[in-house]
Amino acid sequence: MLKEFPIRLKALRKEFGLNQTEMAADLELSPSGYQCYEQGRGYPDVPRLYQLAEYFGVSIDYLLGRTDKRDVNQ
Repeated sequence: MLKEFPIRLKALRKEFGLNQTEMAADLELSPSGYQCYEQGRGYPDVPRLYQLAEYFGVSIDYLLGRTDKRDVNQ
């Protein structure tokens, strides 16, 4: 299940037209800290996971690969 997280995070970032440095700055993370998320070497804590879901307008379940529905209301 968590193997989907880095894949979806990277896809969403690219969909929004951002590079990793911009994404890290928006989340107030170091670029290397953000890169760990996309490489699957680290995972965000719950508040940061919520922040990511809000940022991209998707559900946490979507980010984690528990559903293919992006929005909770779909």
